[in-house]
Amino acid sequence: MFAMPLVALAQKQYFLPTSDASADEKDKPVIEVYLPKEDVANGCAIVLCPGGAMRWLSWESDVVKMASFLNEHGIAAIGLRYHLNKGGGQMPQGVQMPPMVDVTHPDAFPQADANPMHNANGDSIIHLAALDAKAAIRMVREHADEWHINKEKIGFLGFSAGGGVAIAATMSADNIERPDFLCTNFGPSLMPVTVPVDAPPLLIMTRADHPNVAAGLVALFMEWKKAGANAELHIYGDGKGPYELMPQTGETTTETWSTQMIQWLKAKGFINR
Repeated sequence: MFAMPLVALAQKQYFLPTSDASADEKDKPVIEVYLPKEDVANGCAIVLCPGGAMRWLSWESDVVKMASFLNEHGIAAIGLRYHLNKGGGQMPQGVQMPPMVDVTHPDAFPQADANPMHNANGDSIIHLAALDAKAAIRMVREHADEWHINKEKIGFLGFSAGGGVAIAATMSADNIERPDFLCTNFGPSLMPVTVPVDAPPLLIMTRADHPNVAAGLVALFMEWKKAGANAELHIYGDGKGPYELMPQTGETTTETWSTQMIQWLKAKGFINR
């Protein structure tokens, strides 16, 4: 068992450009930058897209704690506060959740679209959030020299809805906004998937008994592979999550997702072996 890393403190905060004229100060997209110590920095950077069902952000678990873990491994962490549904924690009126399916039914999600509640407002928020995510990648590249980051080693890690945001951003990114890798932690696509010609390598992590999410992520894996793109899928059979950074107790395989992600980044050449 290892001790959980100390909580990281953001060193820089930047507002991102937005096309949302209605956004007030508290709703404007922001990145918070957590840089590793210079003696361990390896040039890799990850934009963290926290979960929260597009209605809130799980900032403490998905950004602050995760940033500490990444910094320990020499990786710069960039927390992204993206656009959310202004209804806050309330489910939109008139929206009904679809029937739940298990991991054996990826065909329930044509084009890997696992969005449980498509509506005009929700889809527009996903579009705005994807713009935020692309702007975050662009800003990291623009500050790469200052932050000691390799411009070809910048990627996404999305949690839950944040995974959907990262996927949406990746599908529509231009060269400077394109991530070099894409990791999604129990976060399926929230829109129909069209795999870009220059699709980055994809790492998917989920658990087998997560209704809809597991099937949606299997469908995402299949879309990436059908397009001839590089993809890896980890489906954990026990424990809860992978929701956040977990203590290594040896009692479940799920808790190893974070160390397996580091191994994947090493294998792909994004951090030193």
